[in-house]
Amino acid sequence: MSGPLAGLRVVEFASIGPGPHAAMLLSDLGADVLRIDREGGNGWPNPIADRGRAVKVVDIRQSAGRDWAAHAVAHADVLIEGMRPGVMERLGLGPDVLCAANPRLIYGRMTGWGQEGPWARLAGHDITYIALSGALAAMGKPGEPAAVPLNLVGDFGGGSMFLIAGILAALWERERSGQGQVVDAAIIDGVASLMTMFTGLEPSGRISLERARNLLGGAAPFYRCYLCSDGQEVAVGPLEPPFFAAMMRLLGLEEMIAAHYDEARWGDLTGALAGTFASQPQAHWVRLFEGSDACVAPVLTAREAPHHPHHVARQSFVEHDGLLQAAPAPRFSRTAGAIRASGDGEAMLRGWAGC
Repeated sequence: MSGPLAGLRVVEFASIGPGPHAAMLLSDLGADVLRIDREGGNGWPNPIADRGRAVKVVDIRQSAGRDWAAHAVAHADVLIEGMRPGVMERLGLGPDVLCAANPRLIYGRMTGWGQEGPWARLAGHDITYIALSGALAAMGKPGEPAAVPLNLVGDFGGGSMFLIAGILAALWERERSGQGQVVDAAIIDGVASLMTMFTGLEPSGRISLERARNLLGGAAPFYRCYLCSDGQEVAVGPLEPPFFAAMMRLLGLEEMIAAHYDEARWGDLTGALAGTFASQPQAHWVRLFEGSDACVAPVLTAREAPHHPHHVARQSFVEHDGLLQAAPAPRFSRTAGAIRASGDGEAMLRGWAGC
């Protein structure tokens, strides 16, 4: 066993998206994770996000399955579930029952809308939650429908990461009180919190959330991607004047350094950068900007990224079960995390019950 969470016992009720991701992170950091799965799985098999668990298939709609699950939770520190509000209560596995049996239990609830509110029991997905959080409206080009990002913003940025933060905070508080509690992690709340970095800058005039003027949304010619002659892309992001000047000098466009934050010249600057980058393949620009502070990088695919020299040097990706996948993060100086082997849920519970 390794990792700062070694010895922590987690029961994960099978769900999709942020719930499994949160359980993966806890496992990577050393926790013993027992997934209570349903027959046929969750419909989204994922050999990477599903790593590091022991699994037991249990029908929690039946009394024998509910009893097995309740017995497992009685020996756990943390529970993760991603059902719609009220479902766990109807099954007899809600926090009123399980926390009474195990007062030190941290009961983690992962939903889109939260446990209450007029939309709490409605279906939704990442795009729905970020639409109501103010995030989606700021993404894309003016005059076009909003650009739909990967589920990184809602499910994982606003979802699993806030669930993890809540669980760890509750565990810290339990050290003083000796009591567990319920963590209500709603994606819509998490994304609203993420948006404070942008809504807080808008009143200061540092950025605008209008798509035509949003520095960080692609409106600025120095914070966007450009096509190269081979059809591949580079990402440019020199927000600060010294970094912008470094990029322009390497591109031979010194005469346009003064156009950096002059919005009246952004059209000309965009044309100059687009034409320049389109004149050479991506590999040319990689060589040109190597070792500079110009903030220019190749846009790599998910298959290409693990082979970049920086990732290779940091061992950011490791091979496990025949798949190249992200190594546990973050890193610790004494208690390094590790990808754990899968196991049998029945055997893990016997080990817990024998503690």
